[in-house]
Amino acid sequence: MRRAHTIFEDFTSLFFPHYCLACQGPMVKGEDILCTSCLADLPKTSYHLRNENPVKSRLLGRLPLKYAWAFLKFRKNGMVQHLLHQLKYNNHPEVGVRLGQAYGLELSQSGYMSEFDLIVPVPLHHSRKRQRGYNQSAQFAVGLSQALNIQWDESVSVRLHSTGTQTNRSKSDRWENVKDVFSLGGNSIAGKRILLVDDVITTGATLEACGQHLISNGCRELSVACIAEA
Repeated sequence: MRRAHTIFEDFTSLFFPHYCLACQGPMVKGEDILCTSCLADLPKTSYHLRNENPVKSRLLGRLPLKYAWAFLKFRKNGMVQHLLHQLKYNNHPEVGVRLGQAYGLELSQSGYMSEFDLIVPVPLHHSRKRQRGYNQSAQFAVGLSQALNIQWDESVSVRLHSTGTQTNRSKSDRWENVKDVFSLGGNSIAGKRILLVDDVITTGATLEACGQHLISNGCRELSVACIAEA
């Protein structure tokens, strides 16, 4: 029965192939979401191999961070921009999960599996989440959680107000837009080592505001990881 199911899948894939969400090319058996070639071509930063890196420098003096990373480098009209567009606007939450799995595997191989107690995604306001259907940062957290075997919790942090997009705002305007919008919503985080995750870091204002409220509520140690650095 299982063999018949496999034959059926192979047959249908000839006429209804799965396509890579990065290059739009057909994928072969065993590939999922992203083809092997696109996974190999992702513009990785390897910041997790460097204690001092541009993301940590960007947040220096703003948050007391143990680690600060971005998985990929964002380039205008590049692969990462296309994948983030698929994730945020084309109803492909699986992109976030797949990228989280890929980065989580790299972190695991570098010995970070025991460095965190909890993964917390930067929250969306409930109106934006209802419109999109999911929080893109939470999908990244799901993939990281699966690869690192570390619990994730979307209820820890809540966004009190809908702030709109940060795109095209100045650095100071971005901070004013988010500085008072986060609050504790779920279980206690007292004494926990938290990995705070988001989709893209630009000025770092959103991560700073969310991270500060986690620290003020008893987080023992804070680190951040993003899908991409712009």
